[in-house]
Amino acid sequence: MRKILLCGCNGRMGQTVSRLIAGRDDIEIIAGCDVLTGGPALGYPVVSGPAGYPERPDAVVDFSSPDALEGLLAYCGTESVPLALCTTGYDAAQLARIELAAERIPIFRSGNMSLGIYLLMELAKTAAAILGRDFDIEIIERHHRNKVDAPSGTALMLCDALSGALPYQPEPAYNRQPERRPRGGKEIGFHSIRGGTIVGEHEVVFAGHDEIITLGHSARSREVFAAGAVRAALFMAGVAKPGLYDMRDIIEG
Repeated sequence: MRKILLCGCNGRMGQTVSRLIAGRDDIEIIAGCDVLTGGPALGYPVVSGPAGYPERPDAVVDFSSPDALEGLLAYCGTESVPLALCTTGYDAAQLARIELAAERIPIFRSGNMSLGIYLLMELAKTAAAILGRDFDIEIIERHHRNKVDAPSGTALMLCDALSGALPYQPEPAYNRQPERRPRGGKEIGFHSIRGGTIVGEHEVVFAGHDEIITLGHSARSREVFAAGAVRAALFMAGVAKPGLYDMRDIIEG
């Protein structure tokens, strides 16, 4: 039985992960940590930070916010505990801190925990390698009204994946509104839609001469991401070698 500490346990994703793990015989949540310690009854103790729980977990899973990163890296570094970061919205300095910490402890990070998104990335890379310079590429993402980062972490992941497959270095275009000019030949345009209760939708559009190819993924519930987080937790709980891990390692491992 793998034992994990779940950060952000009182949030929507944290509660979904808790429900998914409840009753399983291969993994259990021994404690949660959240800035709101008085949330719903989850069946395990909730503390304000990871250092506040005395038992060492096999892995820490984070679904909180980028603000919690420093405390998580400090705790996991001191206790030599693998860390699965399932949060998005890290800035460049925080990403650099994650890479530095991964030299000492195992860290998993992904902008999206869905197996389907991993497949979408692979398909998009294949399409980019084949279509090359002859097709313009746009990324469209839709999320619920409360999502704070735009573009989404998944949209940025898709752009990174495309960058490695294209015969040129793409130029992200986040906001075309202030400019009046034709589209640049190397641009990848980002379009963020926020509204209602949309869980998460992503499309990669390849627009060529007289034809359009669209690759897409739609998440219908948060359980899609929670299932990926549980899979990541089980994987990371068995990892001892420091390094930066992602969904490819989990799927191929």
